[in-house]
Amino acid sequence: MWDEPLYLGSRTFSSRLIVGTEQYPSLDVMRRCHELAGAELVVVAVRRVDPSREGESVLGRIDAGRTALLPSTAGSFTSDEAVRTAHLAREAGLGELVKLEVHGDQRTRFPDVQAVLEATKSLARDGFTVLAATSDDPVVARRLEDAGAAAVLALGAPPGSGVGIRNPHALGVLLGGVTVPVIVHGGIGTASDAALAMELGCHGVVVESAIALARDPEAMAEAMKLAAQAGRFAYKAGRIPRQ
Repeated sequence: MWDEPLYLGSRTFSSRLIVGTEQYPSLDVMRRCHELAGAELVVVAVRRVDPSREGESVLGRIDAGRTALLPSTAGSFTSDEAVRTAHLAREAGLGELVKLEVHGDQRTRFPDVQAVLEATKSLARDGFTVLAATSDDPVVARRLEDAGAAAVLALGAPPGSGVGIRNPHALGVLLGGVTVPVIVHGGIGTASDAALAMELGCHGVVVESAIALARDPEAMAEAMKLAAQAGRFAYKAGRIPRQ
């Protein structure tokens, strides 16, 4: 394959599709979807999972030999809550990677960008590899990079909405303003949305409910894998000018 890996801190990944663990019809379906998606990085919401639980837990069904865990601070509404959640995950053995989320609004789950910035500074100082979930604002993205974020997770649309990427131009501006990887999260509804994110030049895409809640989650998982690959290859190949 003629593509470089995705670098997140000191970690490297061949797959640029990041998937989730929630809302699947069953844990068996979840595991098969992870395999079909070719996932190497899987989001786990720490505030909704008991890391100590064994057996039929989400963590017990993740293939640790082929996938890495990406603990998420989803459900946090202050920077202090997010920082405590990240430390809890690391102490439970889930590693130094963290998907930093601080919600500013309960209904839409839009980020509180100031709280995300504060938490990024704190966690970066403490040795975490911070994937900071924020808006599509390029100014905020630059500040997060300056604060130590290893990657910027930019909103394509409200999380769980499935409406696709609402402002491709904003993502293009953001991509030109930072040097860390830019990963789209939120709003992905179908494979063409993932392909568009990658065609724009984004370095990865997070797809959670679009797979888990699809009519056929396993088919959608494979579709998302192919779409992310196709979009990335199209970006690398370079499209012809619009005339």
